[in-house]
Amino acid sequence: MQKNPQPELLAPAGSMESLLAAVRCGADAVYVGASQFSARASAENFDEKTLMEAAEICHRSKVKLYLAVNTLLFDDEFPELDAWLGRIAEIGVDACIVQDLGVAAYIRKRLPTMPLHASTQMTIHTVGDLAQASEFGFVRAVVARELSCEQIARLCEAGSAMGIEIEAFVHGAHCMSVSGQCWMSAGMGGRSANRGRCAQPCRLPFTADTENSAAYALSLRDMCLAEHIGKIREIGVASLKIEGRMKRPEYVAAAVTAYRRALSDEQPDLNELQAVFSRSGFTDGYFTGIRNEMFGIRAKEDVLAAQDVLNELRIRYQKPRKSAILEAVYTVLPEQPSQLTVSDDDGHRVTVTGTIPQTARTHPTDLEQLQKQFYKLGDTIYAAGKVSAVLDGTTMLPVSELNAMRRKAVAAMDAARIADYTPKHTLGAEWKIPREGSLSPKTPKIRLQIRSLSQLDRIADLADRIDALLLPLYLVPAYVTHSSLIPAERCIIVPPRFILDETQVARLLRSAYNLGFTRLSCQHIGMLGVGKKLGMTLHGGLGLHMTNSYTRHVLAEYGVADAMISPEVPLSRARKMSETGCKLSALTYGKLPFMLTRNCPVRSQIGCKNCRHALIDRKGKPLYVDCTRYAENPDYAELFNALPIWQADKKELYEFADYSILYMTDENAERVREILESYTDETLLSPPEQFSRGLHLIR
Repeated sequence: MQKNPQPELLAPAGSMESLLAAVRCGADAVYVGASQFSARASAENFDEKTLMEAAEICHRSKVKLYLAVNTLLFDDEFPELDAWLGRIAEIGVDACIVQDLGVAAYIRKRLPTMPLHASTQMTIHTVGDLAQASEFGFVRAVVARELSCEQIARLCEAGSAMGIEIEAFVHGAHCMSVSGQCWMSAGMGGRSANRGRCAQPCRLPFTADTENSAAYALSLRDMCLAEHIGKIREIGVASLKIEGRMKRPEYVAAAVTAYRRALSDEQPDLNELQAVFSRSGFTDGYFTGIRNEMFGIRAKEDVLAAQDVLNELRIRYQKPRKSAILEAVYTVLPEQPSQLTVSDDDGHRVTVTGTIPQTARTHPTDLEQLQKQFYKLGDTIYAAGKVSAVLDGTTMLPVSELNAMRRKAVAAMDAARIADYTPKHTLGAEWKIPREGSLSPKTPKIRLQIRSLSQLDRIADLADRIDALLLPLYLVPAYVTHSSLIPAERCIIVPPRFILDETQVARLLRSAYNLGFTRLSCQHIGMLGVGKKLGMTLHGGLGLHMTNSYTRHVLAEYGVADAMISPEVPLSRARKMSETGCKLSALTYGKLPFMLTRNCPVRSQIGCKNCRHALIDRKGKPLYVDCTRYAENPDYAELFNALPIWQADKKELYEFADYSILYMTDENAERVREILESYTDETLLSPPEQFSRGLHLIR
């Protein structure tokens, strides 16, 4: 059996000091964010000047530099993206990490030599997701943190066949929500995680237990897979990712040191790693599938523990790591300029010249003296190897000249290595979407999405007002048997937002298709390919994050009939989207999904038997919690805003859309009828007691 190559160790850097810590402690690659378009906007991040410096530091040490361009963009931000791409082409970063399908397509056209890595925000967790990412031009996928070892192994095997690498998180913070599926920060405070401004409200107190109001039901411990590195290497993960662009340099130093040791089959110092940062210790629950003890908070004891290790860690990255060996050949002969040729262990070779040597009066320059001066490589990345010389024994060079030649040789070698390890990029033509002015006002057709068949019990006489019924996949058999209020050709099947068993979902979809259900709502990119293979009409769901005309164009080119515009697109920008591309749908009623989580907070705290489908925040306000299951056990839980979006009396808020989606969660049949009437008959408005106008009004 062929042994998998040593995986890359990938470290975070939110500042120049963190980048130095990563490189000097042994990272193979570093990922950073720019001052714009980064999912960690609150980090120090890098402007053009410091990014150039970062690239030189990395490439001198043969370390790759990846740039996160992983936020969702609006149309009017693409000119700034275009200008930034020109700058990063000159700087020579090794890859861009991207979430937005429109941004990925733009980079492919504008900067075709730039490798694309699919951000974890794309929620890549199935073989179908991988295949689609590859088709969209990605060469690497950062897979979801919520996967088990067996699931990651399947993706590695499939990725190897497709030619797409797998990058997996091995250390750092766990979001409670699956990455790319969280709107809590946007919904609770107007700060979008998908736009790099997450306020982390999940780290505040939430409880499902009325007798324990101080619980932190949405705060998970940090991941630590240091003891599983052998297995991770065995299954073929190409890159081991450490989370933490918001963390301090000492954390980066500790994490890189620990995982460098683990990759060298040495025992990492887990005590040091936990001391520098943890939340009540670590967890490997997702990787092992044992998810019993995954919750924790940053307690006072955790903060105090860090004080004991910070100084030692700070010392660790003060000087460059010796990452190359230099061999030297001196030529010191009469009546010709002296020369020093140095070669590193990667095959780079440079020659510098010095002054013409003097005739020696007492002590001619000898090999011992040359070795002594060359060995003084000090705070460089180089260690001294063999030193040889061409001498005739009659000449001498002053020590000052030998030192100057050594410094010139080191600088020349630095330049040679930086030039060799810096990728060369070529800019293509600027890509402009054809525009036909702002979107014209429309009267959207109504689409109804349900979570239970009982929600249809009171709307038989209103069925003709519904353009399409969005029907959960698992309800199809019961719908065919007991309801069929709306014919199959007017139903859009909604598969799970997170798929644990692709085979089962594929079987259910095929069965639904054979029953006449030929339309599919795609909640993540993998469903695009699955639906296309089955010959289904594709509709883009919430998880595709359409925020700009470029993404809309990409989806239309793929054959998507219509797609939901992200609830985070401001109304002013939504109205200015291009008229070209697939049609638009908008969420105009419903409780916005705040989170999709593999760890149900209610079950974890009080158990399923005591579930009241509620999670209470520190102000006493509830979130609605419900599980989604396609087998005996729940696959995942969803948390919804307590307040539904209500726009029936404000049709100007969604007149840019072709379809208006009414998303039902815990509404009973009578309430479903009232809502449907409200959106189809202006004389029958029945608003909730409390409601939200949605995120479209947030800038």
